[in-house]
Amino acid sequence: MEVIMTQSIFSRSFPFRAIRIAGISVAALFVLSISTDVGAGWLDKGQKLLQSVGGGETHTELSAAEIGAGLKDALRVGSENVIARLGRVDGFNTDPAVHIPLPKQLKTVQSALSKVGMSSMLEDLELKLNRAAEAATPKAKKLFKEAIADMSFDDARKIYNGPKDAATRYFKGKMSPELIKDMRPVVKNSLANVGAVESYDNVMTKYRSLPFVPDVKTNLTNYVVEKGIDGVFYYMAKEEAAIRENPVKRTTEVLRKVFGSK
Repeated sequence: MEVIMTQSIFSRSFPFRAIRIAGISVAALFVLSISTDVGAGWLDKGQKLLQSVGGGETHTELSAAEIGAGLKDALRVGSENVIARLGRVDGFNTDPAVHIPLPKQLKTVQSALSKVGMSSMLEDLELKLNRAAEAATPKAKKLFKEAIADMSFDDARKIYNGPKDAATRYFKGKMSPELIKDMRPVVKNSLANVGAVESYDNVMTKYRSLPFVPDVKTNLTNYVVEKGIDGVFYYMAKEEAAIRENPVKRTTEVLRKVFGSK
């Protein structure tokens, strides 16, 4: 009888849709706690009970908007840091993690020309491939800004609770085709501006003048686009992980609030 009366009081005082968490009825737990000690304050006890059932976390501490804002802030800060790092002289060239080597197809050319004392031509071409990526990287800032703005609250929740590079992997998977499309003309112009196209033509002219060499073809634009985007996302993953794990990297109030609570 005591339980029935308590249920009646509960239903009148706190209309609530029963939720089941891990197979346990939250409403039933409320009833049990209230019947045990009515004088303790049923609302306070109920809030604490929800925290314990939910693993000690209340979802009112951070709203979907706050989580979304925090993740977008993290990606904005991360992308700006990456673009500043790679979009400068030697940003790609002297960094072994993202340095762009010659395409595999040109290894045959390099081997043939080195035998006649012309390997320096390939070294010059490799340098200019990296220069093209460095020159093109700042142009990606607008593309990343637009991609970050398109992230939904549902996406944000999944990413927030995911691994330390969840946001980077999400955007890489979602935006890579569009980035490739938009970056291709930028890289193509950069290859011409830094002299990579002229260097490549000179290399191939010398190579084809040698007897009995196989034909070699490669698409420098596609190659540099692919390697350039790989380099950007490589460092974005590191930036995201640092913001999640290192309080010093949380340079805005939103970042401190969202990632400081995890």
